[in-house]
Amino acid sequence: MATTTKKTARKPAKKKDSGILASFTPYKAKKNEEYMNEQQREHFIGILSRWKHALMEEVDRTVNHMKDEAANFPDPADRASQEEEFSFELRTRDRERKLIKKIDSTLELIDQDDYGYCDSCGVDIGIRRLEARPTATLCIDCKTLAEIKERQEKG
Repeated sequence: MATTTKKTARKPAKKKDSGILASFTPYKAKKNEEYMNEQQREHFIGILSRWKHALMEEVDRTVNHMKDEAANFPDPADRASQEEEFSFELRTRDRERKLIKKIDSTLELIDQDDYGYCDSCGVDIGIRRLEARPTATLCIDCKTLAEIKERQEKG
């Protein structure tokens, strides 16, 4: 006797921070389109602005969480656990603060029409690379060389 099983579709898990960059519609370049034209710049302004907004919301959530959850536990182990949790959150927020500064400087580059070009060699970084890492300042070749040099210097 054969049994049939019903397959159910699973919903994809929501990603937290990486989902911010995954939630945009990739830019569809037109044939013979000029690199870093107005539409492309607007595309990246939108990506960067949404990313910055999401990071700022996370900062606000952390501040509220730390205010709400702050307690003076009588048990030293409980107090140490809470301090470690807060320390971890603050380190994460510090990295995000630095990322927000990088996003702001990237938005400035867009305003100055210098966005999308490698700081080292001056070639186009490329739409797909910028969509993967909107704050990139080096083309893939220069970034690869920089990483190789860094590995050689650190041993």
